[in-house]
Order: sequence, then C-alpha cells, then structure tokens
Amino acid sequence: MSAIRIADQGGGGLRLQIDISQLVDFHFFVLADPYRVVFDFPTLKWQVVTGAGGHGQGMIQGFRFGRFQPTISRLVLDVSEPVEVVRAVMAGPQGAAPARLTVELRPSDRASFLETMRRMAPPAAKSNVAAVPQPAARVPGKDRRKVIVLDPGHGGVDPGATGVSGVFEKDLTLALAQELRRKLLATGRYRVVMTRDGDEFISLGDRVRVGREAHGDLFISIHADAISDRKIRGGTVYTLSQTASDKEAEALATKENKADIIAGIDLGGESDVVTSILIDLAQRETMNHSASFAQVLVKELGRKILMHKNGHRFAGFRVLKAPDVPSVLIEIGYLSSRQDEDLLRTDLGRAKVADAVVAGIDRYFAGAKS
Repeated sequence: MSAIRIADQGGGGLRLQIDISQLVDFHFFVLADPYRVVFDFPTLKWQVVTGAGGHGQGMIQGFRFGRFQPTISRLVLDVSEPVEVVRAVMAGPQGAAPARLTVELRPSDRASFLETMRRMAPPAAKSNVAAVPQPAARVPGKDRRKVIVLDPGHGGVDPGATGVSGVFEKDLTLALAQELRRKLLATGRYRVVMTRDGDEFISLGDRVRVGREAHGDLFISIHADAISDRKIRGGTVYTLSQTASDKEAEALATKENKADIIAGIDLGGESDVVTSILIDLAQRETMNHSASFAQVLVKELGRKILMHKNGHRFAGFRVLKAPDVPSVLIEIGYLSSRQDEDLLRTDLGRAKVADAVVAGIDRYFAGAKS
C-alpha cells in the first residue's frame, strides 16, 4: 500500500483512494461508539508516509493502518458521524498506475448505521496469546527463576504516540523491551515472556492473559507518551487504582485504554471486570505488591534518567488488571520531548533504562527496604 488520498465530493460526501501494488481481496465493516469504518486485507507492506493518517478531512477525522493479526492488515477510519459506504471497488493496475481501492462515503443517520453494523457483523477477533512463547513449566526444586512478563506498548495497527522525529512509540517500546529481556536473561535469575516480539497488535485483554498464563511474578508494560507541551519530560511508574492520583494520570489511562478501539475491535461483547476484580482480596494483595515494586523502580530509574517529581502515580489502566500478577506501567518519558525521545532511540539510552529496571527487579525480589 503506497498512498491514501481523500477528496471532497460535495454534499458532505468523501472519496477515499488507496493505491496498492496488485489486486487483493478485502472486506469492510462498521463500528459504533465511536464511529469507525474498518477495512481488512491480506498482509500488506505499508509504504505510506509516516504520520499520514494523523489528520483527516471532513467527516474522516483520521485513519490508522498496520498489521492487526499475522495474516491480516487493517485500515481503520475514524469518522465523526454515522456514514454510509456507498461504493467500495478494487480496480486493477492500468499502465503505470497501481491497483486502486476506491471508497465513497456519505453522511447517514445512527439508525441506518447501526443496522449496517448488525448486517455486517465484524469477524470475531482471534486471540494472539497462543502464538506468544510461554516459559517451560517450573520443575519443583530445580527451577526457582522468577518469570518476568514484558509488555511493549502498542504495535501493528496501533502505533501509539508519534515522536518529534516521526518515530512511533510502538517501535521504541519494542526495542527497549528486547534490550531489557537480553539483560534479564544474562543474569541467569529470570525467565522472560514478551507479550509481543514484533510489529503486531495484541489486545489489552490478551496482554493481561499472557501474564496470567505465563504465571508471571511481575508484569511490566512499557510506554512513552507525547503531549502538546514539548518542554515537559521525565519518567513515571503507574500502578492500578480505581481512583486516579491526578488528572494527568486519569487522562493517560483513558488514552491507553482505547487501544482496542484504535485497532478496530468491537467492544460490545466485552464485560467490565474492574469492579469484580478490585473488590477481590487477591487483587488487593496484588495491588500492594505492585505498589511496592513501583516504589523501588522509581528510585532505581531516578539514578539513571530524569523522573517526574511525582514518580509513582495511580490510574485505572486495563493492562494492569491481572488479579494475581503484580503489574506496573512505565512511561519512560515523553516522545514530544527531544531529550526523552533521544533516550529511547539510542542503544546507550535504552541500556541505561534497562539497567535501572533490572536493578529494581533485583531489589524487589531481595525485599529491598530503601
């Protein structure tokens, strides 16, 4: 896929043209709350300019594209109102012109949109957990190594934040997780499981499931946000709480919890397990362990990188909701800050962060008091 263009057709209608090197099968469906139009293709190589989908036109607010599952590439259009897909046609190459998918949209109403959604029910999203390598089962008395689950944020069709240089959060979090895995394995004290080890989308629920099925002793989700104020920088460690510690923590959790929406998943059948989990005694104990680890981690990271004055914050991140695995989410810094972005883009910077996290893990399991 080499180009995506949006043109005004008058009357509020829009034409979307997508250039592809050859004819491929495709199908589409629509989702509500928020309104989205989703196109699935066989695996494609995306050659569209980085950040091209950040700004839309008319009722198309923006779009995202990338791998959704191992054999599926996905394009998600965010639309501001109910729409009707009047036409979606794939034409073959003509001369020097590539194959082209032409999509025509026009405004509709909610009732019609919901009826279309009912008729064109999206395929059930398959779990990618089975493809995640799990550690070998512990042999009683022989393998006492702790299992550390590393969760590189975002991936595939969900790029996460975009840095000042145009780099995607999903690429930097993966690079840091891979460096951290290398250092953890080098100690000989840990086994490591990754929720993803490539540019692929993993739902929030699947990320939690990986941690539980791996019988993780710690779950560490790695992120790097971007905000409008480029002067703000520094790392933060988050743990789960029903009540956010401040408005910034609440806003970030709200943003990160939309990953499945970004990827074009129908959330209608998902249940909200927050309440039932948070009142469970096992979850309360797990949250205490998570907070203890976070406090140690903030100190170790502070020895290597700039941290926020309030380095440990709380919010309702869905990815931290395993009831039996102590879990933290690390925001290494802000990709809107050149200094923070450089930290994650360089081998030396990633090594500094990884060393601090390994030290924090060591101290946590050693029962550090200071």
